[in-house]
Amino acid sequence: MRGKSKILVLLFVLISILVSSAYIFIPNQFQSLDSRIRDFYFYFRGPQKTDDSIVIVDIDEKSIQELGQWPWEREKIAIILQNLTAHGAGIIGLDILFSERDKTSPILFAKKFGLNTTAVKDYDKILAQSVAQTPTILGYQFVLQHSQHDKQEAPQIPAIIIEKHKQEREFLPVAQGVIANLDIIQKAAYSSGYMNNIPDEAGMIRSVPLIIKYEDELYTSLALEMYRIAMGAKRIALSYSNVGVEELKLKKDIIPTDRFAKLYINFRGPAKSYRYISASDVYYNKIDDADVNGKFILMGTSAYGLMDLRSTPMDSVIAGVEVHANVIDNLLNKDMLVKSVFEEPINIAIIFFTTFIVTILYSRLPLLYLIILYSLSLYLIFYLNYYLLFSKHIILNSIFPLISMLLSLIATLGVKYIFEFRQKEVVKRSFSKKVSKQVMEDLLHNPQETHMSAKEVETTIYFSDIRSFTTISEKLHSPKKITEFLNFYMDKMVLSIENHQGTIDKFIGDAIMAYWNAPLRVENHADKAVLTALHQIEQRDTLNLTIHQRFGFDVDYGIGINTGDVVVGEIGSQGRSDYTIIGDAVNLASRLEGMCKPYRVRLVISEFTKKQLTQTYIIQLLDIVKVKGKHEPVKIYEVLSEGIASVEKEIELKSYNDAHKLYLEAEFDKAKTLFTQLYKKYNKFLYKLYAERCEHLLLRGVKEFDGIFEYTTK
Repeated sequence: MRGKSKILVLLFVLISILVSSAYIFIPNQFQSLDSRIRDFYFYFRGPQKTDDSIVIVDIDEKSIQELGQWPWEREKIAIILQNLTAHGAGIIGLDILFSERDKTSPILFAKKFGLNTTAVKDYDKILAQSVAQTPTILGYQFVLQHSQHDKQEAPQIPAIIIEKHKQEREFLPVAQGVIANLDIIQKAAYSSGYMNNIPDEAGMIRSVPLIIKYEDELYTSLALEMYRIAMGAKRIALSYSNVGVEELKLKKDIIPTDRFAKLYINFRGPAKSYRYISASDVYYNKIDDADVNGKFILMGTSAYGLMDLRSTPMDSVIAGVEVHANVIDNLLNKDMLVKSVFEEPINIAIIFFTTFIVTILYSRLPLLYLIILYSLSLYLIFYLNYYLLFSKHIILNSIFPLISMLLSLIATLGVKYIFEFRQKEVVKRSFSKKVSKQVMEDLLHNPQETHMSAKEVETTIYFSDIRSFTTISEKLHSPKKITEFLNFYMDKMVLSIENHQGTIDKFIGDAIMAYWNAPLRVENHADKAVLTALHQIEQRDTLNLTIHQRFGFDVDYGIGINTGDVVVGEIGSQGRSDYTIIGDAVNLASRLEGMCKPYRVRLVISEFTKKQLTQTYIIQLLDIVKVKGKHEPVKIYEVLSEGIASVEKEIELKSYNDAHKLYLEAEFDKAKTLFTQLYKKYNKFLYKLYAERCEHLLLRGVKEFDGIFEYTTK
């Protein structure tokens, strides 16, 4: 046991270091999985109540239908801003960019044709006047990648951003350019904020940068700027540590971000979680003071054609403006998610702890308890992360502790296998040569006498036999050759049985006996047996290629299958016994294998097996028979193949069933005619057999007929 303990300690150290190294050096490869787990938490939590003080004025499909195709004349935007202000809007944020002149503005046409412009409207000027007269905050866009955009000047904000303990390394996102509003509009605004919502590697919006650097100046997002103005703060303090942004302070409020100044959004729900007002309703003044009075108003679009759509953990298609709404909601209610600057040491500590628990403590437990506790630990990790996320708003990494637990479990089971299961393998190798694999497994896992004692179980029994084996033996002459042939043939047949969860009972010369649903339970055991037989029949041609090449002949075989209750268990004398099955159902299965010869088919099943089948097969009734040794008649069937019959096969089977019905009704003359026609068309021996039976019954003048054919030999 000391050797085992040393190995477990070594595994604990190796796994902890391996997973921690992956977390430190290649986190991005696993970030998507971690984020998806967090998305599941959001889905499980469901929608939450939104802040009533946030309203979205939506340029929706209705607005486009009523006010015309986008972009609208800016005079319409001006009217919307004026109407919102007239109804007491607290602050208005525009998730819209006015970077070019309004091409519909009348003044442009007047200038183009040299007309007097004194009394002509300038829509850009009208919008600028409305922006100046209303509590409107403009939006603009940063270019975060290298592009051909000119280096424009970013809009200034009426606040000071102070950086404390600035580090040499840059942690903030750095913009390469800016797409600003027209000067006439921009200069009229009290303030502005950038609209960038940056998706992660999976294309999902999970966090937003509150601060972006551009040409050594710091700029605030639209949501943060609206919140700052509403709070009356004149400055923002940004504090750094040697690992990144430590805190973002606005007045007395500390806004938790990650070390890159990103705020992780506590999303309230799917699209349209907030109060939406159609822009056309505002334009036509169909709103009340209560709708907007003193509220944060965000104006953007949810129309599909305008392409301002995003994906979030709560919805795959959500308007970009609603992301800003969620950020403002988080800022107002101070329940944004927190990813601490010390997340790395915390997560590494969790990795080491979970690895220690599984490899050192859990490894001392029996296998069953280990699995139970492992499952419980998984649940606790998920629950703890869920609780911290939504009760304490703390983000911890989920994927790496799970990876460490999985690797630890695999390692622990491996050690258990080496030190505790090795002797079982020795027993298995020896014992498997004496009994079937399933019986061996049952004995090893259930060594108590109770599982080996006789009991009644419903099983599906299988018998197969090589046709004309006496002739084959004469051709081979040598016992060695006969043994070589039988071993090759049996290997192929047994493999098919075991692949379909069957238990080999015994080999009786050239015959094989097998069964399903004992000692281990097998779902749909009748299907498994029939599928085994069909597979063996299908592989006959391939099997014969090798047999003919090696032994100089082809082989054929018949298979009988029956389902019924049998006695299964250890049966025999005190000194010598076998694990086997006995019962009337076994005898019938053996007789059914013999039925393959008179009907010249390869697979015969009983009506009892047919009733148990759950899959779709093409099945043909062969006969109603009394086999030797049984008094009760039984219907027997040939399974032709798996699946649905073709149209031609359906016609053949229907014609056969019609003929067989006439045969059972003692209409032998009509039945003989149909059977003869079937034989001529399809050349199947079964149809010839029934035609000859009908002829024989006609000659005997049989009138009273029950349709049962009695066999007096096996």
